[in-house]
Amino acid sequence: MGTVIDSHFLALTAFVTVGYQFMFFIITALLKFDKVTDFAGSTNFIVLAVLTLVVKGSWHFRQVVLSLLVIVWGFRLGLFLLMRIIQWGEDRRFDEMRSNLGKLVVFWTFQAIWVWTVSLPVTVVNASNRKPHVTAEDIIGWIMWSIGFSIEATADQQKLAFKNSPENRGKWCNVGMWKYTRHPNYFGEIFLWWGIFVASASVLEGAEWLVIIGPIFLTLLLLFLSGIPLLEESADKKFGNVAAYRAYKRTTSPLIPLPPSIYGNLPSWFKTIFLFEFPMYNRNLPREESTWYRRAGKKSGTD
Repeated sequence: MGTVIDSHFLALTAFVTVGYQFMFFIITALLKFDKVTDFAGSTNFIVLAVLTLVVKGSWHFRQVVLSLLVIVWGFRLGLFLLMRIIQWGEDRRFDEMRSNLGKLVVFWTFQAIWVWTVSLPVTVVNASNRKPHVTAEDIIGWIMWSIGFSIEATADQQKLAFKNSPENRGKWCNVGMWKYTRHPNYFGEIFLWWGIFVASASVLEGAEWLVIIGPIFLTLLLLFLSGIPLLEESADKKFGNVAAYRAYKRTTSPLIPLPPSIYGNLPSWFKTIFLFEFPMYNRNLPREESTWYRRAGKKSGTD
């Protein structure tokens, strides 16, 4: 059973992922129903973890643990996102896509690539015949996953409670974890997937180390494409004229949690190089504020 299609299950997982995402794409395209998009992405990770674990059938301790970590993460996130979109209504990301089949195809294709790529460390571990004893890498990776999962889950619940409070309507979330980073949920997700990669390291050999593209892809995706840039743009358009919001941005890290008193006093070059405070995150602020960021960058030698 362990050699179905290919020894590392790369083709098998690609085929299943495309089929799974295509099924939900058909639902979305025909019924104009976009409440299942995030659910489809999250649960696809569960499908791949369970599938590769069962097909290989060796049930090594490391395989079981990593698969369970993915299952717990995918179930929690999938259920949370499904309940949230049902509560809030339509997904605004699809306002321009519902009547544009081409854009829908691009979105669902990209989602399939995301699932397959980020799942690579677990896929390869579950396909492996190697089973070394528990190593330092395993323990470090499991701890990283635990920290990342806790931060992501806590941040999601804090923001949901904030949004559901009538007194917070028209405000940006700056409570709990959101005091220390503008995107704690993304930090948690990135950190936990790097943890899964670290926990897979003890069985990787040769070209198998290329599974590092999984967490790298996720990190780049959230930093530069579908994650932080979109949310920063949206928030800037809503609150950019509010002085308190602009102060929040200047003193709050975009990703890595830090006390505002520390982050707000760091030099601009340090924020850009080490803390991911890229100019693109501020280009939708009012002109005078974006000019301030550009001047700060020039003074620090980053522009």
